[in-house]
Amino acid sequence: MKKVALLISLFTIYCSLTTSRAAAPDEGMWTLYDLPNAVYETMRQEGYQLPYEKLYKADDAIMKAVVNFSGYCSGVVVSPDGLVFTNHHCGFEAIRSHSTVKHDYMLNGFYAKTFEEELPNKDMFVSFMVEQRDVTKDLIYEGLDFIPDDRREAFIDSIENVWSKELRAKDSTLRLEVKPFYEGNSYYATTYRDFRDLRLVFTIPKSMGKFGGETDNWMWPRQTCDFSVFRIYADPKTNGPADYSKDNVPYHPEHWARVSNDGYQEGSFSMTMGYPGSTSRYLSSYGIRERYEQNAIRAQVRGIKQEVMKRHMDASEAVRIKYDSKYAQSSNYWKNSLGMNKCIDSIGLIGQKQRFEEQLRRWQDSTGLFKDLLDFPLMERLYAKQLKLMKVMMYYTETFRRTDELSARAFKIHNGVSPKGHGKRQHVTLEDNRETWDYDTDREVLGTLLRNYREHVTDTQFVPAFYKTIDSQFGGDCQRYADALYSRSMLMKPGKRIYTNKKSFDRDLGIAYGLDLTALELDLRYQLRQTSDSIDVLERYLCAAKLRMEEDLPHYSDANFTMRLSYGQVKEYNLGGRPSGFQTKASSMVAKMKTGDSIEDYRVEPEMLDLLSNAGDMPLCFLTTNDITGGNSGSPMFDGKNRLIGLAFDGNWDSLSSDIFFDSQLARCIGVDIRYVLFMMDRWGHADRLLQEIHAQ
Repeated sequence: MKKVALLISLFTIYCSLTTSRAAAPDEGMWTLYDLPNAVYETMRQEGYQLPYEKLYKADDAIMKAVVNFSGYCSGVVVSPDGLVFTNHHCGFEAIRSHSTVKHDYMLNGFYAKTFEEELPNKDMFVSFMVEQRDVTKDLIYEGLDFIPDDRREAFIDSIENVWSKELRAKDSTLRLEVKPFYEGNSYYATTYRDFRDLRLVFTIPKSMGKFGGETDNWMWPRQTCDFSVFRIYADPKTNGPADYSKDNVPYHPEHWARVSNDGYQEGSFSMTMGYPGSTSRYLSSYGIRERYEQNAIRAQVRGIKQEVMKRHMDASEAVRIKYDSKYAQSSNYWKNSLGMNKCIDSIGLIGQKQRFEEQLRRWQDSTGLFKDLLDFPLMERLYAKQLKLMKVMMYYTETFRRTDELSARAFKIHNGVSPKGHGKRQHVTLEDNRETWDYDTDREVLGTLLRNYREHVTDTQFVPAFYKTIDSQFGGDCQRYADALYSRSMLMKPGKRIYTNKKSFDRDLGIAYGLDLTALELDLRYQLRQTSDSIDVLERYLCAAKLRMEEDLPHYSDANFTMRLSYGQVKEYNLGGRPSGFQTKASSMVAKMKTGDSIEDYRVEPEMLDLLSNAGDMPLCFLTTNDITGGNSGSPMFDGKNRLIGLAFDGNWDSLSSDIFFDSQLARCIGVDIRYVLFMMDRWGHADRLLQEIHAQ
C-alpha cells in the first residue's frame, strides 16, 4: 500500500502492546517467557500450585519437557531415556511407512521390546525450545520502520540469518527463528535445539488409536486412545543432536514430565503446553467472510476426492496402507471446514465482528488515533476485489497441490519455472516411490478433480491451457486425459533420466501439464499480491488499534506454531439444555464397539472388546476449557503440580470456530486420559520395560 505519509512508527505500536496487559484474562494461548502476572495470578486462583519459575525459568521448568513434534504436532518427554508421548494421528505417517501387508503395524500395532527393535524414521524430529525474547526494538534499530511492506519479510529473513549465524558460532546445536506476533506489530526470536533421530517405540492398533474415525472426529463423547510412543536418540559422546546412526543412544533429557495416576475431578485445574499452529482471532469481518468461502471450497473438493480414495482403500489392503495417512489428513480439515462454517453461521460471527468494528470506528472518531491509518472502506473494497481471485486460488490449490503423484512430480521437476537448460545437458531423475501411492487410485483422483475444476472455475483466464488439449485430443474427457498422463508421461517412468533441454521435454504431456499449471499459479499469485500486501497492512493496523483501545486488558498473540500455554478447568458444556458430561468411561466404548457390524468406525478386534469389557469404570477421555487448535495435537495436559494427566487430541464440534473466535461457553479441548494410555501399554502391549522407565524418578 502506498502510505509513506501515513506510516505509523512501529515503536509506537510496540509501546501500546507493552501496556496492554493488566486485567483478568479469559481464554488464550500465552507465551511463557513474558506471561502476564494477571494471567499467572488467575492460574493460581484456579488451582495452579507452583511458582512461575516452574513453568519457564527453573532447571526443572515444565516447558523443558515439551517438544515440537516434527513440525506439525506437539509432544512431551516422559522418561529419563527420552521417551516421547504424542498422539496416534501425529505418528500415523511413521506407523504407515513401516507397515506392509505382511507386517501391518497400523492394523496390528507395534511394540519394540528392546532398544534395537525401535524403528528409525526419515525426516522426523523433535525440537526443544531453549528461550524466547521480544526483538521488536532490535529490528527497529536495524531499520524495520523504513522497510516497504512488500520487502518486510525479506528484511526479517536477512536479520534472522545474521543472528542465526552468530548463534551457531557459539553453539552449533541451536537454531533461531524470528516470527511476527500480533499481526506483525511485534517480533519474537525463539531458540530451538532439534533432535533428528526419532524412533517409533509403541503404537496400538488403528482400531483403538483412531477409534470413532470420521464418525466421531471433532465430536463428543469420545473414546479414542489417541497416543503413540517415540524415543529421541542422541550422539553417544555429547548427548546432543545427531543424524541417525546405529551407534546413537537414547537421549537423557534435562527434565521430563512425571505421570500422575491421581486423575482429576470436574473443576480441576488443567493446563496444556504445546505448539498451536495458526489462529486468526484479530481478523476483520471481511477476512472472516473470505475464510468462509474458502472453507466451502475446501470441503467440496476434498469431499469428492475422498470418495475416490475410500472406494479404492476398501477394495485393497495394500492401497489402504498407502492412503490411510493421506485420507486422514484430507478428511480432518474437510470436516473442520464444514464445522467452522456451521459455527460461523450459528453464532453470527461476521455480525459480531462488524459490530466490534463499528465500535472501533467510534473510538477512532473520538480519539483521533489510527484515523488516517485504519481505513475500513478501503479494507472492504480490497477484500471484495481479492475474493474472486482467492476462490480460484482455493480451487487451484485443492485440485492440483498435494493431491496426486503426477501433479507433485510435474511441479517438482522444474521448481516453478520452465527449465530450458543453458548449453549443458541438464537432467533430473525422480525418486522411485511407488510404495507410497497407487496407480489406479491416483489417476482416478486426478481425473475426478480435473472435471470438478472445470465445472466450478468458468472464467477462461483461470482455466489452465491443457484443457484445450483435453478438448482437442481427448474429446473433453478429463479421465482419459488423466489416464494418458499416467501411462505416457516420462514423469511416471521410474528411474528415467529426464533431460530438461531436449525437445522431448517440452513435448511430453506431463511436462506441458506442469508448465501450464505453473503459469496459472504465477499469474494468480501476481494478481493476489496487488491486494494482499495492502490488506495485510490494514489488518496489522486493526490489531494495533484493538490493543490500544483495550489497553487495560491482557492480550495474547495469534498462534504461529511457537510454544504456548493455555489454562482452564476440567468441565462439561451445555448444548440446548443437555449436559455433555466431562468424562467418558470404558462402558461407553463397549456400547459403541457392539455396533461395529453396522458402523465401521466402531469396529475393533475381539480382544479389544474383551479388554474394555473388563476395565470397569476406567476413564478414557475428558473435556477441559483449554484453548486448542491444529498443532496442539499431542500437547501434554498437566494438573496444578505440572503432572501429566492426559494428551490433547481434538476439540468438540462447537470449538471449530475457535481459529477465529473462542467461545468459552461451548469450546472444549478433548484429551485422552493418561491412565487409559498406561492401561493399554500394560494390558494390551505388556510393555513392562517402558512402564518401568516412565515411572523412574
